[in-house]
Amino acid sequence: MLHPAWPSVVMLAALAAPASAVAAEHVSLPAAPPASSPASLPIGLEWNARLRNEFVDDDAFASTANATTLRLRAGLRMRWAHGFSALLEGEGIASAGDNYNSGANGVTTRPAITDPEGAELNQAYLAWKGGHAAATLGRQRLLFDNQRWIGNSGWRQNEQTFDAAAFDGELQPGLTARYAWLDRVHRVSGDQARDVLARERDLDSHAFNLAWKRGMQQVAGYAYLHDDRDAATASTATWGLRAVTDTVRDGHGWGLALEVAEQSDYADNPLSFSHRYWLVEPAFTRAGVTGRAGWEHLGGNGTHALQTPLATLHAFNGWADKFLVTPAAGLEDRYVAAGGAFGRDATLSKFKWTLAWHDYRAESGDDGYGKEWNASLAFPVHGKLTGLAKLADYRSDGFARDTTKLWVQLEWAKP
Repeated sequence: MLHPAWPSVVMLAALAAPASAVAAEHVSLPAAPPASSPASLPIGLEWNARLRNEFVDDDAFASTANATTLRLRAGLRMRWAHGFSALLEGEGIASAGDNYNSGANGVTTRPAITDPEGAELNQAYLAWKGGHAAATLGRQRLLFDNQRWIGNSGWRQNEQTFDAAAFDGELQPGLTARYAWLDRVHRVSGDQARDVLARERDLDSHAFNLAWKRGMQQVAGYAYLHDDRDAATASTATWGLRAVTDTVRDGHGWGLALEVAEQSDYADNPLSFSHRYWLVEPAFTRAGVTGRAGWEHLGGNGTHALQTPLATLHAFNGWADKFLVTPAAGLEDRYVAAGGAFGRDATLSKFKWTLAWHDYRAESGDDGYGKEWNASLAFPVHGKLTGLAKLADYRSDGFARDTTKLWVQLEWAKP
């Protein structure tokens, strides 16, 4: 049954382009106006609709979960002279039933699918963009690097946004600086989640990112000083360095991503810890098909582990979402993946596939958590309408329980 607040969603507002699960390496704020919405127009209506069915079979529950949800995001973008603009965006989610635990409906006998019904303000900000600098003030979507530390969790129907002040500047050609002060995070569980801390968090956090790019090389140094005023034990300081090389041209080439970071207690956190993070991910592309192997390490000492609470978590460590919270013994995710199009002609190139396999272990490497297969197929339907079929199959070696998830969705964006 449709949520009673659903009709009001159409009156709310939107940044139209759907956010991908993982963004480009460095994103400038705010985004440039969509090509189909010329900057000469002072006001524009934009919207995005996504219909999805998600099925979950988790051996920890006697019953399966099945959620059919419709998300509408709609809004107004206003532009003025001298680079000023504003966005007012709302979104609403309707569900065809309660055969799943949304986090808000109280159905605890079925697996979780965190797509609760409801309508809420998603973004509302004032922005300015000049030739070499930009600033955004208000509720907004924030994507830093590959979203491993700060992202919008765009896979969920209700995305994660921040009440923040964000600044970008080009210090010189190829060298950009980015800073954001985060006052509050609005989480994917929505305003009606039964767990109050799953709705939103009061923050006093600072995000610094300095990126240098030249040709095929990009290096970014960052400091994410996360002060969680609602849960002091979640406050952390993370300092790191990420380097990316991408030589792919015309469907051929290789790439390499390397990252190291150190996370420790911060602000009023009563705990004392220091954990390391690293990522090694080489990739090779031939005839438009990319293969990659990876080793991602999230440190843990047996009682506490490195966490990434503001990240786009679904994009990392498997689509079954068994490691949204890093186990106390840490996590070693070793994986291989491949993906690309089915061909290079105009029709087949629009069909995109992905296949990945993960082996999860504790930091020591002695205790295996489990293994997981992921597969997806994205395809065009008609015009702006696209489809996606996606599968995650997790087999436990002692951590959590065997879980299979299947998604089928349609998405329509304008412009």
